[in-house]
Amino acid sequence: MIDQPTIDRILDAANIVDVVSEFVTLRRRGVNYVGLCPFHQDKSPSFYVSPAKNICKCFACGEGGTAVHFIMKHEQLDYFDALRFLAKKYHIDIQERELTDEEKQVRSDRESMLIVNNWAQKYFITQLHEHAEGVNIGLRYFKERGFRDDIIRKFQLGYSLDERDALYKAAIQAGYRKEFLEKTGLVIAYENGSASDRFRGRVMFPVHSLSGKVVAFGGRVLKKDGKTAKYVNSPESEVYHKSNELYGIFFAKQAIVKVDKCYLVEGYTDVISMHQAGIENVVASSGTALTQPQIRLIHRFTENITVLYDGDAAGIKAALRGIDLLLEEGLNVKVVLLPDGEDPDSFARKHNSSRFIDFVKESETDFIRFKTRLLLDEAGDDPVKRSSLITDIIRTVAIIPDNIARTLYIRECSGMMEIDERILLNEVNKIRLRNNEKQPAAPVTEKAPAAAPQPTDAKQPDAKQPDAKPPEHSPFEGLELALLRYVVRYGERILYEYEDEETNEKVIIRVAEYIRSELKEDDMPFINPLYRRMLDEADASCREDNFVASRYFLAHRDASVSRLAADLISEKYQLSKYHAKFQEIKKEEDSLHQMILHDVFGFKEACIRKQINEIGLKIKDLQKTADSGQVVTLMKEQDELNEIKKALNKRIGERIILKM
Repeated sequence: MIDQPTIDRILDAANIVDVVSEFVTLRRRGVNYVGLCPFHQDKSPSFYVSPAKNICKCFACGEGGTAVHFIMKHEQLDYFDALRFLAKKYHIDIQERELTDEEKQVRSDRESMLIVNNWAQKYFITQLHEHAEGVNIGLRYFKERGFRDDIIRKFQLGYSLDERDALYKAAIQAGYRKEFLEKTGLVIAYENGSASDRFRGRVMFPVHSLSGKVVAFGGRVLKKDGKTAKYVNSPESEVYHKSNELYGIFFAKQAIVKVDKCYLVEGYTDVISMHQAGIENVVASSGTALTQPQIRLIHRFTENITVLYDGDAAGIKAALRGIDLLLEEGLNVKVVLLPDGEDPDSFARKHNSSRFIDFVKESETDFIRFKTRLLLDEAGDDPVKRSSLITDIIRTVAIIPDNIARTLYIRECSGMMEIDERILLNEVNKIRLRNNEKQPAAPVTEKAPAAAPQPTDAKQPDAKQPDAKPPEHSPFEGLELALLRYVVRYGERILYEYEDEETNEKVIIRVAEYIRSELKEDDMPFINPLYRRMLDEADASCREDNFVASRYFLAHRDASVSRLAADLISEKYQLSKYHAKFQEIKKEEDSLHQMILHDVFGFKEACIRKQINEIGLKIKDLQKTADSGQVVTLMKEQDELNEIKKALNKRIGERIILKM
């Protein structure tokens, strides 16, 4: 059995473009890649790969899904063998055995920690907006920094009360265990049994994983106290490894793909201010040196990265090694020095996105040129320093994997350093030879015998073979797909909430829950069994804290489910003119409530229309037999249905979802 953490590592590591390009020649088309579909006789490219969504989809034959499901279909493997295939490709070791009780406990602990973090994030938001201290101190600070309300909400910023154990008491009262509050680092436990809040008196910045889960927090103190650290971060834990995370990547990934560039900054507020200025393709290393996992995370979405510096010489030199790692990964790296006294945060607050981007275009410098000038200026005419720094630059050039780029840099450095190009080339080749000799062989994971597919999530069925037959189409195919699309894209989102008049408790209704309850109330289930099953699974899971419908269905072990999810998440569907009156197409979620209600009523109206037509046929048959009593009964039933149909028609209008 492959445990869930290992499956998660494989899914996170599997870059869809990287995987598909081993079998299909891809070329960029806008923000996506396109090629000839390997699953049918494709004469014109119809196979699209989306790096932002990490899925592939053929719009001719319908095949698609995640990297796992592509391998399942292409190599004719089952789900677990496809995982093994990808694990070997990305050098991820798989220990296939029955989990021990201890390992099962670790997995359970990890899930519990994510739930606790999610609760804490909501708690901090509540204190910021509803508690007097949070409003007067925390919210005031964010406002003084110039952050708008929508940006504060978007990044889920919060506040931790300046009390010893306010969060701890609230969490215990809410039913959360002290053990997990301590493991996540939210509280510090003492030997005498007491505990205190780690982040008390600080504004809070939640750190999201690539999939949007809250894995850690950063807290900034607002009091001027030289003995107190300005920033405190969550400690390393089962759910948080700082070397694997980039602040803002969850909010930036689609923008990075769209513009094919990533801006790298240092801190939380740099990211937030740039978003507010309209620049969303930005992530932060959060003050730590760049690591290989962080760089590979960026490389999943683009090969172009621009590092923004505030001009501090010490900070720049400390970051040079991290940029060497960027080059080693094959990224195109440029550097921008901001004006004196400015950092990305302050500069973004003073300029709009177009001015900011214009400044970057005018100021950015290729990293090799930047480093060469920086180090040579520092060395001056001192021959010893000059020799040492030239060697440093040569080492940087040597790690560039692309032969052509490396040759061009050698030629340019030769002119800048006034050294014969052949000497530089010889030194670079020596370094590369030494590095290759030291490089260990890539680990090879032996292919274990195929285990019987066992779901790691009780809600998911066993994997099906990739050639499973698709379900039969229902007579309401388009209407059912329109509703299922909301479920797959937005199933876990809150559609509306209200206070129960009898219990005075807040009632939250989510997208999947609403759609299923509406259809169940009128006994109008989906006719298509696959669609019905997906709706049931989403409804059963949407109230769980860490459930994300799109991720759940894309990673589904049933290939027919993942293919359909890829179809519904792709841009195959668009809004009609009716909704263009209310919003831009890209802001679909802003009118989600109206749209879902509109399509639910549309589905019900179609079902009632079908019933009316069926009754009409029965009446015709009965009129031939002169059974007037039954005819009258059916006509009354038909009239009642027509009244319901009229009421529904008032709520409808033009259809919302249209196939392109």
